[in-house]
Amino acid sequence: MAIDLAEDEHWMRRALALADRAENEGEVPIGAVVVRDGKLLGEGWNSVISYADPTAHAEIVALRDAARTAGNYRLPGATLYVSLEPCTMCAGAMIHARIERLVFGAREPRAGVACSTCSLLDEARYNHRVSWQEGVLAEDSSQRLKAFFRARR
Repeated sequence: MAIDLAEDEHWMRRALALADRAENEGEVPIGAVVVRDGKLLGEGWNSVISYADPTAHAEIVALRDAARTAGNYRLPGATLYVSLEPCTMCAGAMIHARIERLVFGAREPRAGVACSTCSLLDEARYNHRVSWQEGVLAEDSSQRLKAFFRARR
């Protein structure tokens, strides 16, 4: 899969717009989209409070939406764009869904498992590997999160 920075930025902007939607709903501002062959398969934003569901992270909501669209829980060839580095749960879901590539904005120093606390997606013991790219519109994502938590304190 050829990497196209303009395309990565396009889809990350969509994820950031969904992060804004999460914030407007009182959720932590994180958004995600799943794309395959240049087409949107699914999207989501943090909804743990709204859904009263601890698994309703942006990535999980987007993966569920994409699986419904595709008619399959496996999403080979798909890229997941998310504004913040995924946690363990979300990384596991990407592996099970056979996501080809992860693109995220800002690092999550406390719970991110692509590179911040560990390199879960690089583990050879899993039967599927997810390639990953960090830093796409990272400052935009980071600023949203900082402003959100600053306003909460």
